[in-house]
Amino acid sequence: MAMQFYASPEQIMRDRSEYARKNIARGRGVVVLTYSGGVLFVAETVSSTLHKVSEIYDRIGFAAVGRYNEFENLRAAGVRMADLRGYSYDRRDVTGRALANAYAQTLGAIFGEQGKPFEVELCVAEVGATPEQDEMYRLTYDGSVQDEPGLMAMGGQAEAIATAVRAGHRPDMPLPEALRLAVNALASASSESGQPRAGQLLEVAILDRARTGRTFRRLVGAALQSLLDQTSPTATGTAAVPAAGDEAAPPDGAAPGPAADGAPAGGAPDATDGPAESTGTAEAAAEGDAGATPPAPDPDEGTD
Repeated sequence: MAMQFYASPEQIMRDRSEYARKNIARGRGVVVLTYSGGVLFVAETVSSTLHKVSEIYDRIGFAAVGRYNEFENLRAAGVRMADLRGYSYDRRDVTGRALANAYAQTLGAIFGEQGKPFEVELCVAEVGATPEQDEMYRLTYDGSVQDEPGLMAMGGQAEAIATAVRAGHRPDMPLPEALRLAVNALASASSESGQPRAGQLLEVAILDRARTGRTFRRLVGAALQSLLDQTSPTATGTAAVPAAGDEAAPPDGAAPGPAADGAPAGGAPDATDGPAESTGTAEAAAEGDAGATPPAPDPDEGTD
């Protein structure tokens, strides 16, 4: 009779933790932070239809990194739980803390009882009537839950991203400034030479405190680009870079030049447009858009 292979419980748990952490770190980053009007979610993604940020209930949002099919199952289970509790009792009885506790129990049971842990890291955020009542909870693969006041980052290089966000974060900052801070923090940890990623690779959503009922709202297309353009690099003393399709700023005393041929009159820039060089003329700014290449696709297809 062959002897059964033995491994100590400590070694098994250590191996499971290392396996989950390694695969979660391959995912693209997510930043969640508070601003003056609510809670902001900013995630890097390679798909416009497979969302990493979603709505759970009236004032509760959900964000995740890791393996998509696993955190999507958890999101759907959270929606069912919230709907059942709100229907059976009262909509005010559905809270972010209750959902975080339910997720913690589920992830803890999977980590301890199943052969493979879930390769996910979750955020459950609830917007309150005042900034002091906003709540954010981080849930890890082993069922650990932590209260994260103000901001949090998940995914690859989470510590570097969180440090960059924490350096410039204020609870009373407006939405455009908060969005620019999150985008720059994600870009600083990316492999694209510190340049912000194109708009179509950003998934942005907010929990709007001013709304009644359902507060979750996605920011896409022209609305997202408008917010990104409201906070320009001129605030840091650098020259402003015109967006693709916009007229370049003429030098002092010169008449404004015409827009480049083929450039759209307004709206979000094309995905293949690169940043134009600020040379002082509209023609030079338009030439800066040629030859740009789109970002390389993520090699980790199963991890988002």
